[in-house]
Amino acid sequence: MSFSNTNVENADPYKSKNLENPELEDKVGDLIAFVEKCKFCMMGTRTSDGLIVSRCMALAGKEGNGIDLIFHANTESGKTDDLQNDPDINLGFLNNAGEWASISGKADIVTDRDLVHKYYSPALKAWIGDLGDGKHDGGPEDPRVCLIRVNAKTAQYAVSKRTSVGGFVEFAKGVATGETPSVNKLRYLDDKELQQWRSQAK
Repeated sequence: MSFSNTNVENADPYKSKNLENPELEDKVGDLIAFVEKCKFCMMGTRTSDGLIVSRCMALAGKEGNGIDLIFHANTESGKTDDLQNDPDINLGFLNNAGEWASISGKADIVTDRDLVHKYYSPALKAWIGDLGDGKHDGGPEDPRVCLIRVNAKTAQYAVSKRTSVGGFVEFAKGVATGETPSVNKLRYLDDKELQQWRSQAK
């Protein structure tokens, strides 16, 4: 089922003007570079009553040749409950220039202490807290410290293909003429492409 409010062909000129499908290496490379530069994203999960909620998360690491993302979490937080019931997840990255990336996938909660040690950051103590019982101290052995590992299934993103000045000129031209500007690299990655990229890991 789809929604449309017109029978005009090519009714989304922004998409047709900006959509690109370069080589896989370029598509994935630009996505990874953008995610690393942003670092922070909004993580969307589904609650037990079916609502979608988001919260800001900081990237802690990458796997799967760079496309599967790792985040720190507290096992006692609501997001772990959400993911235990429904592993579907979305990550939304955005910068102040309006460039963005949306990654959808499946998440799992990782409590393996070797992996927690691998990605642990001392800054977690400030967020997790020390309960003063000698066990729940916010350190890597604190059982509350876990990882959320996101296995990417699809991704779409738009990053600028011009400088800020060049982009503004194109936008202004579009306002004046009604012609949609070509200012972004709008790209899509499906599950098959992402699996292919993972398989190329050395």
